[in-house]
Amino acid sequence: MSRISDAFAKGKVFIPFVTGGDPDVETTYNIIMAMVENGADIIEIGIPFSDPIAEGPVIQEADIRALASGTTTDSLFNLVVRLRKETDVPLIFMTYMNPIYVYGTDNFMKKCAEVGIDGVIVPDVPFEEKEELSKQCEDNGLDLISMIAPTSEARIESISKEAKGFIYCVSSLGVTGVRSEIKTDIGEMVKHVKNVTDTPVAVGFGISTPEQARKMASLSDGAIVGSAIVKLIAKYGKDAVPYVADYVKSMKEAVLQA
Repeated sequence: MSRISDAFAKGKVFIPFVTGGDPDVETTYNIIMAMVENGADIIEIGIPFSDPIAEGPVIQEADIRALASGTTTDSLFNLVVRLRKETDVPLIFMTYMNPIYVYGTDNFMKKCAEVGIDGVIVPDVPFEEKEELSKQCEDNGLDLISMIAPTSEARIESISKEAKGFIYCVSSLGVTGVRSEIKTDIGEMVKHVKNVTDTPVAVGFGISTPEQARKMASLSDGAIVGSAIVKLIAKYGKDAVPYVADYVKSMKEAVLQA
């Protein structure tokens, strides 16, 4: 059983996201360890990129700060090596095709496997064009995490049937960011997925409060939160660790109540 499957087998999961290298790699290390200690089940690490099309301003600005501090893909691979000495929590890279392509797709996937990354999310690769990437992931024992959005209606079944690790259910249209309410009928979307696959489904995009996390986890297998955490890091910088720790703890508790 993979580390990702193992996390879902234990119950509802909470998946926090952090932009690697914002404000610097050392702080990212401390933040991730605090997330682990406060109940994060799987952690997404964003590889900073200058043109992250799926991201709203909060994560775009985090990418700019991380790149300005000198963060490279290699420095994040080294970060994962350090983390793996301390924790077995599943780690996923969230990135775009350009940084993978520039690194060399084969080299990138081999390196992910070597350092102990469990899966990758690449939001700008459409389902119809993912074949080469999914083969590279498969060859290296990595899960290529599929995303489904409210607009995926006609493709939900085909995406779900081929999904690995878990399915990232995008709760709202547009880019990432905190939303005051989530209007999509998530229950219906998740039901549709569950009709065709046993692969777990976690809901993300727009979740920021414990109430939202509890609701989304009650409709699925877990909740994913990014922008709300990145906002805390933007506000407190290198001093963000205790704030993120408290936030993750409250969100994990909410998910467990789902």
